[in-house]
Amino acid sequence: MCPVLLRQSAPSMTADSPDPALVSRLAQESRQFDGTATDQERNCWMAVHRHVHGMLPSEYDIREVPEPLYLAVLARRRELDGAGA
Repeated sequence: MCPVLLRQSAPSMTADSPDPALVSRLAQESRQFDGTATDQERNCWMAVHRHVHGMLPSEYDIREVPEPLYLAVLARRRELDGAGA
């Protein structure tokens, strides 16, 4: 199942690029979900969802997240995981 993405910017990011400190923090936070699934895409989406909506998604939650933020967090997570390999 693919995460639902939103193409609007959130208050914590500029129109084109998310705040690098926020991206790094959320990439680190996404690791908290590795115990339930080691899917980077899922875990990054969950971290961004929690940041944007203030809670983890429920089973049928279809609320959107800002696509630029999600993609930046996923890219940073991949960088972090690649550096540790």
